[in-house]
Parts: sequence; structure tokens; C-alpha cells
Amino acid sequence: MNFDEFTGEIQHRLEFPDTGRTVRAIRATLMTLGERIPEGAAEDLAASLPMEIKWYMTGAVQDHGQRFDWQEFISRVSDREGDRTDRSEAAYHSRIVVDFVESQVPPSDFQQLRDQLPESADDENWGTLFEVVDSGGWGDAQEAQTGGGPQPEIDE
Repeated sequence: MNFDEFTGEIQHRLEFPDTGRTVRAIRATLMTLGERIPEGAAEDLAASLPMEIKWYMTGAVQDHGQRFDWQEFISRVSDREGDRTDRSEAAYHSRIVVDFVESQVPPSDFQQLRDQLPESADDENWGTLFEVVDSGGWGDAQEAQTGGGPQPEIDE
């Protein structure tokens, strides 16, 4: 997968009208994630991603392995996204980006990411980052929101 395909898929999932906002959401999420996890884990996770996307987790990050919780993560993502992105939007964008990343990387690399982040609600609450992944991925989560599945035809 190349950069355009990657950003195009995220743009579709987030229903953004332009690529610029999409790239900001991807960059904000992955750069902040790269700050949180150790450098080696960031490099492993990013290795299967397009070169430009990989750079957000590796080359753009000056200080890997910082200790901060889910709330600080969302605050940083919101600030980096700009465009008056509030914290709930930043959380949603992050979940969608992480879900797509999960579909692009080896399971062992994604599990390494999960192992780096405490998922219990009483210990930093990183489990919320994986809500879309854990609900079966973007397609299943989208169907659950919209009622999903085949809809009955209406006779007129």
C-alpha cells in the first residue's frame, strides 16, 4: 500500500472532505503514539506502513517512550490536529487510524503495541484506543452504528 492509498482509506473512513485534514489526523495520532511507546516498538509497528506514514512514528519523534495516559494522548492529538478539533473528535480519529494500522501490520507488531499500553480503566485507560479494533474493525463498527446489514426493501 502506498501513501495515497493509505490516506485515501483513512479519509473515506473519517468522511473528511480533503486530504490535508486527513494527513493531520494521521500525523497527530501516529506521532503522539510514537512518543508514548519505545523507539523499537515504534519502528516495528511502522515498518509495514508507507514510508511517509512510517516517518510520523519514527523520524518525526524526538523523544520515544514518554509516560502519559490516554487523556494526555487525546489532548496532544487534539492540539496537533488543529482545526479546532475537540478531544472527542481526536479520540474518534485516533481509534479509526489505529484500527486501519492494525489491518496493515503483522499481528505480532500490533500485539507489541497493545502490550506497551495499560488497557484497564483504572490504569491509564488505553483500552479505549482499541475500541474499534476490539469491536471487529471499522466495517463492523460502522454497521453497528447504522443498523448495518441488508435493509428490507420498501414496496411503494
